[in-house]
Amino acid sequence: MDLSIVIPLIDEAESLPELTAWIEKVMHENQFTYEVIYVDDGSSDNSWEVIELLRSKNPNIKGIKFQRNYGKSAGLNEAFRAATGDVVITMDADLQDSPDEIPALRKMILEDGFDIVSGWKKKRYDNTLSKNIPSKFFNAVTRSVSGIKLHDFNCGLKAYKNRTIKGIEVYGEMHRYIPVLAKWAGFKKIGEKVVEHRARKYGKSKFGWRRFVNGFLDLLSITFVGKFSKRPMHFFGLWGSLFFLLGSGIAIYLIISKILDTQFALTNKPGFYLALTSLILGMQLFLAGFIGELISRNSPNRNAYLVEKKTGL
Repeated sequence: MDLSIVIPLIDEAESLPELTAWIEKVMHENQFTYEVIYVDDGSSDNSWEVIELLRSKNPNIKGIKFQRNYGKSAGLNEAFRAATGDVVITMDADLQDSPDEIPALRKMILEDGFDIVSGWKKKRYDNTLSKNIPSKFFNAVTRSVSGIKLHDFNCGLKAYKNRTIKGIEVYGEMHRYIPVLAKWAGFKKIGEKVVEHRARKYGKSKFGWRRFVNGFLDLLSITFVGKFSKRPMHFFGLWGSLFFLLGSGIAIYLIISKILDTQFALTNKPGFYLALTSLILGMQLFLAGFIGELISRNSPNRNAYLVEKKTGL
């Protein structure tokens, strides 16, 4: 199969018939074999009934239904597990992403050899102050921390090699960081393409300002897990040792001062409490790293490496 088109949605019943017809038109024009995987993330409208109706008319359409709202990451993860196309395209269901971009995205994956191609909505139609400034800040921080030079990490329109999406797990609210997840999994050829952004035709946006706060916390989490999940002692042990050495150094200084001057008020000095705090923190961090290392070493997935097999190897 040439393409799997993955579309997570919630309460988008109005846009689904038009979006499906548009996708079908593009697929037929380019003679692609394809599947469209709609993921209904606990819609309260009749989105699922619309999907079933569309499925009855076109067997290339498939559906996954959640009993309640689990979030976009859960929807993408389930659809990625089900996708069988050589190239997987993700897009939003609100008609703000154009299916006309699909052939060019597919070409960049197959001919240019990218593992991921992310869309960049350079010209936006929802460029309000409350969305524009936080979005720019969010993308700048993510670029700086991850080292991936993308302008729009949160763009829903992306293309992937099938083996890329099979090699990662999307959870929590990590859908914003799929390029980061892929990079940590070893897929480092990540490209970008300027794509058309269209004005919303139906419904209203499902995202608020909280996504930027949650997104920053998720970025810290994914960066830490990506670097230290297999070697927690390298992080906790390092900082634990530094704090312990700092506390020990201050304690030795205070003890020597007390020996040289019996009138020296040891417990009245700020350094005494600084030394005590540093020693306790150092021991706790070191023990956290030690316990984390034991857990990591005994994990059944401790050697879960992604291997590409080639003929003759």
